[in-house]
Amino acid sequence: MGIKKRSKVSAEFSMSSLTDIIFLLLIFFMLTSSLVAPNALNLKLPSSSRSSAPSSSQVEDVRITQSGNYFLDNRRRSLSDMEREISRISRSSKPSITISPEQGTPTEYVVAIMDLAMRYRVNGVLATEKD
Repeated sequence: MGIKKRSKVSAEFSMSSLTDIIFLLLIFFMLTSSLVAPNALNLKLPSSSRSSAPSSSQVEDVRITQSGNYFLDNRRRSLSDMEREISRISRSSKPSITISPEQGTPTEYVVAIMDLAMRYRVNGVLATEKD
C-alpha cells in the first residue's frame, strides 16, 4: 500500500486578534485625545513687526523675578495686589500686559500671572528677553 503522508505546513496567519488590538488602541487614542488640553492658556506670542503693537492703549509691563516677586510700574506687588491691578487693567478699552520673567524664573510664577490675565480677559504677551 502506498499511503503518502502530507507534510505541508500551513502558512496562514489569523488577523482577527490583531484587528481587535488595533481597534482597541484606536478607541483608546480617540477617547484620550479629547481630554488632552481643554484648559490650555490662550497665549499670544509676540510678533517681529513693530506695527503690531497696540497704539491706542497702554501696555502694562509685569516683571517677575526668580524669587517670585512681581513688579508693576516698578513697584513690588503681591499676587493679590496683582489680581487687583489686572482687574483694573481689564476695564480699559484694549487690556494688554507684557509678562517679562527673569531668566531662570520658575514656571509657576509666570503661570500665576497668565492665569490672572486669562480670568480677567486681558491679552498677555510673554516677553522672553528685554531689549
